[in-house]
Amino acid sequence: MSIACCCPVLECVYCLACARWVWQKCLYTAGHESEHWGLATAEEFEPVPRLCRLILAVYEDDLHNPIWAPPGGYGIDPDWVILRRNDQETQGRAPPYMIYLDHNNADVVLAVRGLNLAKESDYAVLLDNKLGQAKFDGGYVHNGLLKAAEWVFDAECEVLRELLEKNPSYTLTFAGHSLGAGVVALLVMVAVKNRSKLGIMERKRIRCYATAPARCMSLNLAVRYADVINSIVLQDDFLPRTTTALEDVFKSLFCLPCLLCLMCLKDTFTMKEKMLKDPRRLYAPGRLYHIVERKPCRIGRFPPVVRTAVPVDGRFEHIVLSCNAISDHAMIWIERESQRALDLILEKDGIMQIPAKQKMERQESLARELGEEYKAALQRAVALDIPQAYLPSSYGTFHEMEEAEFSGRSSEEVSWFG
Repeated sequence: MSIACCCPVLECVYCLACARWVWQKCLYTAGHESEHWGLATAEEFEPVPRLCRLILAVYEDDLHNPIWAPPGGYGIDPDWVILRRNDQETQGRAPPYMIYLDHNNADVVLAVRGLNLAKESDYAVLLDNKLGQAKFDGGYVHNGLLKAAEWVFDAECEVLRELLEKNPSYTLTFAGHSLGAGVVALLVMVAVKNRSKLGIMERKRIRCYATAPARCMSLNLAVRYADVINSIVLQDDFLPRTTTALEDVFKSLFCLPCLLCLMCLKDTFTMKEKMLKDPRRLYAPGRLYHIVERKPCRIGRFPPVVRTAVPVDGRFEHIVLSCNAISDHAMIWIERESQRALDLILEKDGIMQIPAKQKMERQESLARELGEEYKAALQRAVALDIPQAYLPSSYGTFHEMEEAEFSGRSSEEVSWFG
């Protein structure tokens, strides 16, 4: 009798939990997570549209006769392409990629394309995480993406070293989209840990721009590498918010209601503190740039605004119920909206008329501000007792005085960063 009485109660609890989850999801919009973030400046956001076009160029078979070029073209000199690797050359170990020597911007760029729905090898890389996340530098990362990143580094290390030796003032930039974004996010971590193999002593010469990235590293790594990794997310993009294992997402095509019920219970009853202290939980990497162009209960796109931060809690934790969640993942839309956003920032700031000396002072001021925000994020992570959330020995763009401040840290903390 008692068991029979309990069944209706359990059913009611389950229904209420599901209703609460649906209600939260219906009220939750992409603008909520970044509404308190700061606005990106033209100096820090300037590389994004250019690198988006480089990533798009990897999809082309012939850059002299491009098929998918956006209006105005890619802005690429085909003669500056050092090498290109297709699926046959990578043997399915990594997505196709390209190395480009950008003389206009003093940059060596390795760009990686996104998931090819027709290639089983890409799925193999994405779904290779069944044994749990791999350990790396005191944290956890996606196993398949790490193996792909290590393969690319081993294959192109000598090429990159030669280019950097011939161009000692150039920076090294890794850029990718979707699957490629996860690969470059881990690739830059491998590069930072092996700077001697590249002939680079300064951490600040290496950077990464991951557009629409998968959640690929634990929270301590996502925050600790925020000085070199930048993630770009367009409005409601689903992938940086997908906490469910990617293999389960593909299985859900056959049983989507089952997955929604599980996610409902998980999101409703999982405590925030438990999520933050789970060392194996993966997150979107690095500093986040959120391009917001739609408003709640409004139709159509608005002038895009770029917000940026190094968040610790609230790092794209919830999937947004939106009809644009998939379209916002498309590389062509990210390139288009990032260029619109940059044009608006330039128009608002009138940066093109700023004298060179004042522009340099502004860049130095920006570097200090980003450094302070980065340190605050690390201190926040330590305060929340995030596992292995230590301060690094130095931040790539800190002022020299701030670097000296870090140099006095204990060798135990420094040892985590090589």
